[in-house]
Amino acid sequence: RSPRLARHGLGLRRRRKLPESWADMQEPLLEGMCFTLKYLGMTLVEKPKGEDMAAAAIRRIVATARVGARKFQKVILTVSPRGISLQDADTKEMVENVSIYRISYCTTDKLQNKVFAYVAQSQESGALECHAFLSPKKKIAQAVTLTVAQAFQMALDLWEATHAGR
Repeated sequence: RSPRLARHGLGLRRRRKLPESWADMQEPLLEGMCFTLKYLGMTLVEKPKGEDMAAAAIRRIVATARVGARKFQKVILTVSPRGISLQDADTKEMVENVSIYRISYCTTDKLQNKVFAYVAQSQESGALECHAFLSPKKKIAQAVTLTVAQAFQMALDLWEATHAGR
């Protein structure tokens, strides 16, 4: 048997690509779109939004992450119109749940193009925190950013629909 045939016998399969129209699909987003990423860390920021602020925060997080020789926590980031939830990929334990109304900004970094980050107001202290994640590919980081933007729009549409009757 050739090695190629043996691989197929082990049940290894190719990764499925996102369909071309994935950005237009609303049904999966209502339940939540899941992405497996590595959590790089968090830093406090002064402003709720802005490309320069986010780039500086991501640089700080990546620099801190490179100094520490620790293994990054693998998380499942779920995006829905309710917000972003983080679950540990190994233990399935809930790490954090951030309401969509507390998120002020999200981006894919221009220099570190595999890094996705969002800025949210902490529920405990009220401080603005920038959280950064490393994705396996540039396209996945972009997909997470677009999915969060889509979740914002859907949350706004749902909010407007509930307040239209008043």
